[in-house]
Amino acid sequence: MLRTMPRYGYQPCREFHVVVLGAGGVGKSCLTAQFVHQEWIENYDPTIEDSYRTQLTVDGRQVMLEILDTAGADQFVAMRDLYMKTGQGFLLVFSITSRASLEELVSLRDDIIRIKDDENIPIVIVGNKADLTDQRAVDRARAFAISQQWNAPYYESSARTRSNVDEVFIDLCRQMLRREDYVDDSRENDPYYHKADDPSSSKRRRRRKNRDNKEHKCVVL
Repeated sequence: MLRTMPRYGYQPCREFHVVVLGAGGVGKSCLTAQFVHQEWIENYDPTIEDSYRTQLTVDGRQVMLEILDTAGADQFVAMRDLYMKTGQGFLLVFSITSRASLEELVSLRDDIIRIKDDENIPIVIVGNKADLTDQRAVDRARAFAISQQWNAPYYESSARTRSNVDEVFIDLCRQMLRREDYVDDSRENDPYYHKADDPSSSKRRRRRKNRDNKEHKCVVL
């Protein structure tokens, strides 16, 4: 009896570049550190940029993430265009204790769409510091209205308690996977597409070969 193999049975590990953006002091670094290292950082310099590399499984598929935790200081604004150009998915983080941090996301999203020339780029909106309910300054309804307007999921998270930390990154991974699957399917259905001539296909083959020769580890770059 001929058995049909599942579509994702032998899928290679997908690699994605994720950029974490938001105003200084909203908890971007704490959120990322909790996701990658499962640790809470009490005091973190908001002017420090960091890059992380970690592997996870999403819906049975292996995903390698390169996560850029951007600084919120004004002197780093000039670098944002480069981050946005190379990013494939974006976490837009604000603090529920600061209305101004939510408003800053509007200009960040506008810049992403301008640079990527794509209104459907994978984005997750994150209202961080959800444990500080007594200091809430952003109403949930306001944040949900923005998420519906942008057609992007919204989560309220707490880096301190680790609430919804994994969920925001996993949701973003699902969006990026769906997007890449759609592109792959479109190419396969295009009679003028030749896989052997596709440089991205060659890169994936080289990455698979490299993965066979070494074990992935979670490291701080």
